[in-house]
Amino acid sequence: MSKSLTETGPLRLQRFLARAGAASRRGSEDLMTAGRVTVNGQVCSELGTKVDPERDEVAVDGKLVTLADGTVNLILNKPTGYVTTMSDPQDRPTVAELVPTDQYPGLFPVGRLDEDTSGLLLFSTDGELAHRLLHPKWHVTKTYIARADGRITEKQLQRLREGIELDDGWTAPARAELIPETDDWTDEVETSADNPDLLQLRPYRASLVMLSIHEGRKRQVRRMLSSVGHPVTELARISFGPLALGDLEPGSWRLLTIEETAELEAAVDR
Repeated sequence: MSKSLTETGPLRLQRFLARAGAASRRGSEDLMTAGRVTVNGQVCSELGTKVDPERDEVAVDGKLVTLADGTVNLILNKPTGYVTTMSDPQDRPTVAELVPTDQYPGLFPVGRLDEDTSGLLLFSTDGELAHRLLHPKWHVTKTYIARADGRITEKQLQRLREGIELDDGWTAPARAELIPETDDWTDEVETSADNPDLLQLRPYRASLVMLSIHEGRKRQVRRMLSSVGHPVTELARISFGPLALGDLEPGSWRLLTIEETAELEAAVDR
């Protein structure tokens, strides 16, 4: 059983606010100096103030703030250029630099996104939950948007929906849909440089496709699209099970809501 994060004794108020997910440490200081934080009903703006998480009531703008009890779950909008590991012997930028490991010790990424893939990355302190979310038994769906070279045809989409044979075996059926995009989806006509009277169609530059899978093979989406002749140039994950990326900015994170946590656990029979 994981240790409760409330078992910490007195904390500086700005640290308490940061650990509770109200804001970053610096942002918490700003909340205090702006007079937006109360302790036991009294405005508290002195940065050296300490609170006891088990006895004191802390509020921001009148809303009670508490430390997470037990496990912590959060999502990160991972930018490209970061490897999904908590440390890297090659000193590459890691996702650990983007999440509050000092506030929530024990956080780890659930699954991985490649260095050149962006989007929703779930972190948790709950090993059992992570195991279930990644196990094929529970078929947790992950949805991506990919930009791929060339024009993807309906026949190729159908191949993706039925399953693709890769070098490590057949994939499970996927959901695959095209996303119209004005710049890349116009059959423009141009003239030939050698013969101005000869008209020809300008080739499609790229296709946007939404692909949903429930497996977790290495670089699976990229390999699937390459296998039908359309290498991926950009890839982002927009959802993981019931969790959606929404308008979370690249490089930013947020704690899951109580409702999201319940939906996530229900998805794996917790």
